[in-house]
Amino acid sequence: MNLNQLTIKEAHRGLVQKEFSSVELTEAVLGQIKRRNQEINAYLVLTEEMALTQAKKVDKMIANNEEIGLLAGIPAAIKDNIMIDGVQCTAASKILENYIAPYDATVIKKLKKQGAVFVGKTNLDEFAMGSSTENSAFGPTKNPRDLSRVPGGSSGGSAAAVADDQCIYALGSDTGGSIRQPASFCGVAGLKPTYGSVSRYGLIAFASSLDQIGPLAKTTEDCQIIFEAINGRDEMDATSNEQRIINNKKDDKLKIGIPKEYFVAGIDSAVEEAVRGAISQYEKMGFEIVEISLPHTEYALPVYYIIMPAEASSNLARFDGIKYGLAEKGKDLLEGYLKTRQKGFGDEVKRRIMLGTYVLSAGYYDAYYLKAQKVRTLIKNDFLKAFEKVDVLITPTAPTPAFKIGQKIADPVSMYLSDIYTISANLAGLPAISIPIKSNSPLPIGMQIIGKQFGENDIFKIANDYADKTI
Repeated sequence: MNLNQLTIKEAHRGLVQKEFSSVELTEAVLGQIKRRNQEINAYLVLTEEMALTQAKKVDKMIANNEEIGLLAGIPAAIKDNIMIDGVQCTAASKILENYIAPYDATVIKKLKKQGAVFVGKTNLDEFAMGSSTENSAFGPTKNPRDLSRVPGGSSGGSAAAVADDQCIYALGSDTGGSIRQPASFCGVAGLKPTYGSVSRYGLIAFASSLDQIGPLAKTTEDCQIIFEAINGRDEMDATSNEQRIINNKKDDKLKIGIPKEYFVAGIDSAVEEAVRGAISQYEKMGFEIVEISLPHTEYALPVYYIIMPAEASSNLARFDGIKYGLAEKGKDLLEGYLKTRQKGFGDEVKRRIMLGTYVLSAGYYDAYYLKAQKVRTLIKNDFLKAFEKVDVLITPTAPTPAFKIGQKIADPVSMYLSDIYTISANLAGLPAISIPIKSNSPLPIGMQIIGKQFGENDIFKIANDYADKTI
């Protein structure tokens, strides 16, 4: 096996046992990036010098027989909407093409303390708005499993980098499925943590009541290692929480709920067959399977596409050509604003800003935004009732495997439906993971496991049980 194909645990073991150095591991990853990135376009920025400096520091610690953490010396990719001090941070938008981050995001500070190695910043849909990574101002990312297909979005660059062994693990962000859906399309594991369990400080804001940073990795076990390194309260993020992860007794068999609303017309037959096959596997392992109902599921997509653009239109008002980023001159201040935003934003970003501005405008706020927030509460209550009966929920991650590049880009509604199974977890603030499962499809298929608030350990356990039985 090539060094760049290792998992975090395997790489850590090799470093500690001095089978190879962090520099050698980092060079193997950088070599794969240089061989493949031109074709796949997973990375927007390479930080080779920084990575090798960080790797040498860890090698020195190992040579001095100092104890190192699980992430020390391990090469990571970071989605290009998360700030690394002194490194370009574009959010895949022309409006931030030359923007250099002036500070570290909290997750980056935490990883630096762990001795992480950052090899580069990954491509995404502009400002994380999309489900295919085709909306990037710097060209689409291709799915390494099939170069004619999308890697999913918006964290498509991170998912593709992990799947193609161009890093050992990556960070992404998830507003409505942007970690889990690309994880499903690329055949890797991806976790959206409980809202507030990971600080958003240093993440370029999209929709603040929905956004969450999380890991993409080759295994569930690796996702758990990364999550444990980045979670916890942060005084720089008022929405972050103390670390209060629920632990169930190890002897307890967790009860699994299957929401009937997630297996309806429109789901690809290969996806349904694969997920039902995985559910049967859990039955064979002795888990109790219970069909449950989430009756307001049908409203999740319209609710999301009212709340999300409303928050986006507010958050993106800061890109005015005055404070930072692209600045186009006009004959007066207003014309400068308009020219900057017209030239700097792509079509999808403009579409969402216009939608959001409309639903927040006088005369429409009560009819749309306020009503959507009330229905959001009903969706949350559905989950609370379901979790009175079961410990976790299992659903498909996406209704289809990866689709062709260009297939949905001209049809926004069809594109938005790609997130139909993932957005409810964001609306309810719940943790959810996508893991690859066995299927007869030539393309990867992911299964989503949703837990109670702060129930990450439950979903890790269920995901690891499946992996242990199917290796």
